[in-house]
Amino acid sequence: MAAPPVIVVCDLVHSFRVPGAATTFVALALPRLEVCSGECVAIIGPSGSGKTTLFHIIAGLLTPSQGEVQVCGVSLGMLNGHARDRWRARTIGYVFQAFNLLPALSALENVYLALDLGAVVPRAARRARGSALLHELGLGARLHHRPGALSTGEQQRVAVARALANATAVLLADEPTANVDPETREVVLSRLLAEARTRDKVLLVATHDHSLLGRFDRVVHLDKPDLTSVTSC
Repeated sequence: MAAPPVIVVCDLVHSFRVPGAATTFVALALPRLEVCSGECVAIIGPSGSGKTTLFHIIAGLLTPSQGEVQVCGVSLGMLNGHARDRWRARTIGYVFQAFNLLPALSALENVYLALDLGAVVPRAARRARGSALLHELGLGARLHHRPGALSTGEQQRVAVARALANATAVLLADEPTANVDPETREVVLSRLLAEARTRDKVLLVATHDHSLLGRFDRVVHLDKPDLTSVTSC
């Protein structure tokens, strides 16, 4: 019997109200999405189609207006507060489009913090785990540099190391190859694809770069939802 999908999204809609206006706008509309273990899926679509919104919902950072989301057999609607935070740290590795590195921490400390939050790797092995990932991504000489002292490509690789730190079942990467040089793009994408395929994880990558699509198992196109305003009750 085939294993159930790792990610199941059903009848997902997210809308928001513009402050001061009596209208709501649809940011994301996705009838169904299923992703199985080991799959590498590219998410494409025009700006405003809801790619980042989808990733935030799958990561439990945003509650959808309607619909059901299950990740690793857990219904996200049943989690809240600290339970959702603990679940995310152990289940989701997220490469944010804006990196979201903590500026007061070094590269190693940013990765180490993710290991502390996940509490998956034994405490005694966390610093070695973080250091090994950064070395693997070509940052062995930059372990103790803060984000402000790193180039954009170096910050991106720190963000990837942080996402890989806890060996989570799901990896989300939002435009991970944007605004970096070709060498960094190859390092980042190859490392993420290898992690998913060799360790049987799910990888979702949001991208505008259609030249990369042939490297994925599947491509999902998000249509831009109808942003026509709807009068609220």
